[in-house]
Amino acid sequence: MEATRLIAIAALAIVSAATLCRAAEKDQWSQRMADASISRWPDGRFTAPGEKWAWNYEIGTLLEGMDSVWSATGDARYFDYIRKSIDTFVPPDGAIPTYKVEEFQLDNILTGRQLLLLYKQTNDERYFKAATLLYDQLQHQPRNASGGFWHKQRYPNQMWLDGLYMAEPFYAEYSVFTHNEKNFDDITHQFALMEQHARDPKTGLLYHGWDESNQERWASKTTGLSQEFWARAMGWYMMALVDTLDYYPANHPGRAKLLAILNREAAAVAKYQDAKTGLWYQVVDKASAKGNYLESSAACMFVYALAKGVHRGYLPAQYLSNAQRGYKGILTKFITVAPEHDVSLTTTVKAAGLGGDPYRDGTFAYYIGEKTISNDTKGVGAFLLAASEMEAQPQVVKGIQK
Repeated sequence: MEATRLIAIAALAIVSAATLCRAAEKDQWSQRMADASISRWPDGRFTAPGEKWAWNYEIGTLLEGMDSVWSATGDARYFDYIRKSIDTFVPPDGAIPTYKVEEFQLDNILTGRQLLLLYKQTNDERYFKAATLLYDQLQHQPRNASGGFWHKQRYPNQMWLDGLYMAEPFYAEYSVFTHNEKNFDDITHQFALMEQHARDPKTGLLYHGWDESNQERWASKTTGLSQEFWARAMGWYMMALVDTLDYYPANHPGRAKLLAILNREAAAVAKYQDAKTGLWYQVVDKASAKGNYLESSAACMFVYALAKGVHRGYLPAQYLSNAQRGYKGILTKFITVAPEHDVSLTTTVKAAGLGGDPYRDGTFAYYIGEKTISNDTKGVGAFLLAASEMEAQPQVVKGIQK
C-alpha cells in the first residue's frame, strides 16, 4: 500500500501537465499563498531574528500545506522550500538537536511527516534516522489507564483533540513504510477512545480535552471533560481522520471505525456552519454569545477535511457543498491582498490550550479572549491544504483514488 502523496505524484507522471497543474495558474490561491509564505518566512523560519528556533509543530503545519501545493503543481520550488526548512533542524547525522524526547510532546511528532517525504524522495538516510527518533518516542509515550497517549509529559492522563493530528498520520505512514500493520490497532484505539469520551451526545461535537483522572482544574469532576467546543481542536481531529485513513490497509477493521467517526463529525460540524458566511465560530455552538467570532484556521481545517473526505470517498458527496460555502467564506472574509500582491490570512487565534502557566481554564471567556493575528503558520498551513483540495481537478482526484 502506497502513501497517498506518492500516488498523487505518480498521477502527475501519467496525466498531462496541462490537466494536473491548474494550481500553476496565477489566480490559484494555493500557489499565491505559498509564494507569499516563501517570501515572508525564508527557510521556514517565522521567529524574529535572534529568537530561539527549535523543532516545532507550527512549521510542520505550514510544510504540510506546502507539500500539498507541491503535489498539485509539481513545482520544485515548493519541495526545495520543504527541504531547506527541515535542513535547518536536521544535520547530516540525522539527529534533531533542538528536539527533546524527554518532554514526550505529541506536538513534536507532526513534522516527522516531512522527514518521511524527504527520505522517500532523496534516499538521504538522515531523514529516516530523524523520523525513527520520533517513532521511538511514540513507542514510549506515557499513556493513561485506557491506553491513550498523554498529550505531553507535563499533562498526565490528558488527551487533547490536537494530539490526534500531531501523532496519528505520522504513526500510520511510518507503520506502512516499515510494514508494521499491527500498529493500526493502536492508531484505531487512539481515535476511538477520544471520540468515546469527548463526543457530546446532544450536539455531536467534541470537547477539546479529556482528563481520565478527573483531577485537572479545567476538567469536570465526573466526566473529566473540558467545558467548551473549540473549533480548531475539532479541525485538528477531522484533519487527522482524513489524513490517517489514507494509509489504512483496506481490510483492517479500524478503517470502518474511523470512517464512521469521520461521518459523525462531519454531520455535527455541518450543522453548526454559519448560514450567512459559510464559516464557523471560535466556540462552535455559541454563535450568538457576546464576544464570539468567526475564526479562520478552523474554517480552513473543516473545508480541507470535508473536501478531501468527499474526494477520497470517505464522505458522501453532499459535504462538498459545505466545503464550497466554507471556502467562499474564507476568501471573502479572511484573505487580503496587499498592493505588492502579498497574500495574507487574517483572524487566526494564535494559541489555545488547557492548563499550563499561566493557567488556561477552558472557559468560554478564555477561548474568546485569546489573541488573534494575521499570517499565523497554523492558519496559513491549513489554508494551503484547503485551497489545494478545493482547486483539485476532478481528473486529479480520480487518479489519486486509483
